[in-house]
Amino acid sequence: MKLSQVKTALSQVDQIGFHLPNGSQVPSHFHVTEIGKISKIFIDCGGTVRTEEVISFQLWNANDYDHRLHPEKLINIITLAEKTLELGDLDIEVEYQAETIGKFGLEFNGSQFLLTSKQTDCLAKDNCGIPVEKLKVKLADLQSESCCTPGGGCC
Repeated sequence: MKLSQVKTALSQVDQIGFHLPNGSQVPSHFHVTEIGKISKIFIDCGGTVRTEEVISFQLWNANDYDHRLHPEKLINIITLAEKTLELGDLDIEVEYQAETIGKFGLEFNGSQFLLTSKQTDCLAKDNCGIPVEKLKVKLADLQSESCCTPGGGCC
């Protein structure tokens, strides 16, 4: 989800809610403790130098049960971050504390934000020797005019 999409979604809701991939909800008294731009320059296992930029929202829970972050307040924080950090319309990554700091993607279902699972992947499969997975097909399932069949007259 891009920053512009987050701002549009925030303008459509009266309260902010986040759901974790397991279906549980981030407690409603969460704080957004950071908004930042993360730039990553790295080399993949195939030797290609790559760059990545995302905007990071960090969610945090405190014992402040009376605190509720309202959409207009978060929009104000985002606006300040855009000016101060020169944020572009980048993808959002959300950090949230579980057993360790988790990094999540972000989606919106029309009323709530959904934290989505992120996966690692090899970016240079063709260079580092990982075999390409072969498509498994049952010969009995192949049906084509080019296949010879008993009594089909092609053989």
